[in-house]
Amino acid sequence: MSETILYLVKFTGPFAFIKPWTAVRDIETYSQQFLTPSITEGIEKKLFPQLLGTSGIQKIKRHRLRYAGMSMQMEQTQTRGWNKSSKKMERPRSILYRGILLNPVLYLAFASEKDAQIASQQHICLCRNEDVLLPDEQIVTVTELEFDTNQEQYAGFELMFEQSEHAFLVGHNRWSDAEPMYGSLKTYGNPVRILS
Repeated sequence: MSETILYLVKFTGPFAFIKPWTAVRDIETYSQQFLTPSITEGIEKKLFPQLLGTSGIQKIKRHRLRYAGMSMQMEQTQTRGWNKSSKKMERPRSILYRGILLNPVLYLAFASEKDAQIASQQHICLCRNEDVLLPDEQIVTVTELEFDTNQEQYAGFELMFEQSEHAFLVGHNRWSDAEPMYGSLKTYGNPVRILS
């Protein structure tokens, strides 16, 4: 922990969806509760389109995700291939159950106030375009130490992007030739919000 200053932008919305990377193989899946490096990089490229030609996460230093619960929803999918039956072509269908985050709160932490101001004027989504998260215009300035120790204010899940003995595989990076992504999950306070 350090005295590094972070500029936080809070995003909220009624729903959010984080696509599990195992969705194709699993009959019934739950969303992951954290942002992977590729999801974070995608959000960053949406907020700062001038970074589309660069590789890696440049501006988002940390994140923290909290929600009120999950709603299991059915989704119909089709296979990639086609089957020929009598005189027509068909694509088989199946049903997946996916967990949708309810009332998510996402903090994105930036090292620059200017970057936080740019982010605070835009909406984001995690992995599904229709689940929009809107920013709080107020930018909160905290030390990294306070961000990690004030577990009531900044409760949530955060994947630390690292490859350590506690790290696990969280998917393959679509921005970097499908390289394996690793991280270790940290939980701060109570990451599931209590509705009153």
